[in-house]
Formats: sequence, C-alpha cells, structure tokens
Amino acid sequence: MLLQCSVELRVSELTVQEHGPFLLAMTMGAVALLLILILWARLHAFLALLISSMALGLACGMDPLKVLKSIQFGFGDALGFIAVVVALGAMIGRFLEHSGGGRVLAEWLLGKFGREHAQWAVLAAAFLVGLPIFFEVGFIILVPLAWNLARESKKSLLFYGLPMTAALTVTHAMIPPHPAPSAAASLLGADLGKTILYGALLAIPMAISGGIVYGRWIAARIFVPVPEIATRNRPVEESGTPPPVGLVLLLLLLPVLFIFAASVADLLQLPSRTQLGFLGHPFTALLLTALLSMYLFGARRGLNREQIGKMATDSLMPIGTLLAIMGGGGAFKQVLIDSGVGPYAGALLASSAISPLLVAYLVAAGLRMAQGSATVAIITAAGIVAPLMKGLAGYSPEMIVLALCAGGTILSHVNDSGFWLVSEYFGMTVPQTLRSWTTMKVITSLVGIAFILAAQALRG
Repeated sequence: MLLQCSVELRVSELTVQEHGPFLLAMTMGAVALLLILILWARLHAFLALLISSMALGLACGMDPLKVLKSIQFGFGDALGFIAVVVALGAMIGRFLEHSGGGRVLAEWLLGKFGREHAQWAVLAAAFLVGLPIFFEVGFIILVPLAWNLARESKKSLLFYGLPMTAALTVTHAMIPPHPAPSAAASLLGADLGKTILYGALLAIPMAISGGIVYGRWIAARIFVPVPEIATRNRPVEESGTPPPVGLVLLLLLLPVLFIFAASVADLLQLPSRTQLGFLGHPFTALLLTALLSMYLFGARRGLNREQIGKMATDSLMPIGTLLAIMGGGGAFKQVLIDSGVGPYAGALLASSAISPLLVAYLVAAGLRMAQGSATVAIITAAGIVAPLMKGLAGYSPEMIVLALCAGGTILSHVNDSGFWLVSEYFGMTVPQTLRSWTTMKVITSLVGIAFILAAQALRG
C-alpha cells in the first residue's frame, strides 16, 4: 500500500511538472477574469472570486465535484479563525466610538505634545484609534480635530490632515485585527501575535514618512483651507461624558499586551506559558477586551442590556461583506493548491533570483491599482501567493504578510472610496487629492517594502 501511494505521488508530481506552464497560464487567465468581472462587469468581489475559482479548477482539469469541495474547504478554512477575530475587533471599535474615547484620547495627546507639536499628537492619536477602528470610522472621529487645529493655526489643512490619514490608513492595512492583514496572516499560516508586533513596528516609519515628512512638505505648497463641510458636519454619535483617557488606552492596548505576553512566554518556555497561551490567544484576548468594552463603555455609561446587544449586533453588520470576500480568497487559494499550480509555482519561485517578498508586494500592488480596495487587493493577493510561498525556506510567513499589506496600501486613486472621502472632507479638488493623499499612500507603501527588504537582508 505504501509503495502504491509513493508511486501515485511521484506520478502526480511528474504530471504537475509536465503541465506546469499550462497551469500557470490558466492561473493568469483566472486573475484576468477576476479583474474583468470586478472592473468591467461590476460584479461583487465575492461572486467574482467564486466564479474565478470554479473557472480555474475546471480549466486545470480538476474533477467538477473536486473543484466544489476545494472551494468549500478553502472558504471554511479561511473563515474558521479570521471571522472570530474580525467580529470581536469590530465590537471593540464600535463601543470605543460610541463612548467618545477616540476624541478624548486625541485631546489628551494634544495637551501632552503641546500645540507646537500638534502634528505628532494627531499622528499618535490616529495610530492608537486606528488599531481597533476601521479607517472610515476613525477618520470621521478625528477629522474635526484636524479642522480645529488648521482653523486656529491658519496653516493648510494638510499639515494636520495627512498625519491623521497616514496613521489611520497604515494601521488599517498593516495591523490585525483589521480584516486584510488578519486574513492574509490566516491564509499564509502566520503567527498573529508576531504579525501584530511586526506590523505595528513597521507602521510607525510608514506613517511618519507619509504623514509628518511629506505632510509638512506638501502643506507648504498646497494651501487647503478648512472646508465648508466643517461647519455643517454632524458630530459623531457619543454618549455623555467621554471616559477617562487611561481607560481608553488600557482597552486599546489590552489585546496586544495579552497576545504579546503569550508569545514571550512561549519563546522563553516559561512555566506559565500554557495559561498565558490561553489568555493570549487572539480569541481569548479579544473576547475579554470586547466584554470589558461593553461593560466600561456601555453598561457603566447607562446603556441597558438591550442597547448593548443592539450595538454589538450593529457592529457586525458592516463586516458581512468583508467576511464573504475573505472566504472567497480562501476558496481561490485552495483551488490553486489542489490544481497543482501552487506547488509548481512555489518551486519556480524558490529557484528564482527574484525575492518572494517583492513578488508578493507587486501582486498586491497591481490588484490595488486595478480595482481600488486595499482589503480586496490584500486578501485576493494572499489567496494567490499563499500556495506559492507557504513554507518557503528562508522567509517567515509574517514577512510575506507584511509585504502583501504594504503592496495593497499603495496608490489610492479615483477608484477607491477612501480617495473621495478624503477629497470631500478636506474640500480638495481631484488634482489636489492626487498630489497629497495619493502621493502620501505611495510614499508609505514604498517605505514599507524598503524596510521589509532591509529586514530580510539582515535576517539572511
């Protein structure tokens, strides 16, 4: 029996090697089909991923029922971990938003840094608020702060607006529990604690380069006054007096501290590593933080059980689409593996002189530029490269995840909703938005991949 299995495995490997170029061609065709369905047919990314997965499997000669089983397994495998992480992260962000914690944190940091260093205060506030909160929500919470500072200082709105948007967009793209980096980590089998730590460390120079350095330079060349929308904008929903800033900081950093403690305990083989491993698992760390958020930002502030339950339910509604897309990315990945494309392309990549990190970066960057959404680009790119790079010698999955995320955050332009959000709330024309917001995104992305390649070179 063992001899028969060995022979069958060798025959299968020979078949994959023989038809490898054809399989690669079919994969490129499937990616092209995916882009056509999203960009030309205007089909939802989830449906486009399912159709492209089926088309790829059938084109590669897989049995039709096997294609469906691969899609089912890949979809479930992708969501089995990530759905819990994203759902709990969304709940934490919703209660923080409702309590007014983001605003009080920004004002506290502004007081600590002083008006003369307000740029850094805005950047730090946006970085911390951006850890659990989606870009769009964090933007709406903090944009009044940028308006007020620009009005008082008579400076261009970009002087304060770009540090804010740079920090928010970088944390959204690079650090779990945000959907894109979480999904990429799951698909590539990366350690979530390490991904959070490395992503946070990398996000700092990315945000500073685009927000502070470029923000100062472009603000001296484009004067953007406080827009009319600032006088008629509806304030963000908040409940009563904002919570103490220490409490806000604790809730923001608590899951990161739990996960980090578990990683350190495992690394040092401490006697308490089992208990810390349980508390530091993303499920437990985020669940405890979510429950504390409900109590401290909900029950303690006068919300009854029904209101708390409704807020938790409401927080999950926007992530339904994201979870479907993540599952679709997992399905596409599994078809790549089961069709034999992944192992063949992985072998080619291992023998190539091109860095796999650069390949991952360029795949995600291409998808981002083509269809606009960073989340869709990173998840789709992760589904494409995961079968190629999983277990690749000399490259940690965490570094590949970061390369994907850095590529997926590049070049936000007119096909990205974030582009129009910034343009509207900053009162800028399209050319001004391209020169400020879009260029800032390119700078942060290039700085990110430069640091990643440098870290890999030092590691190697």
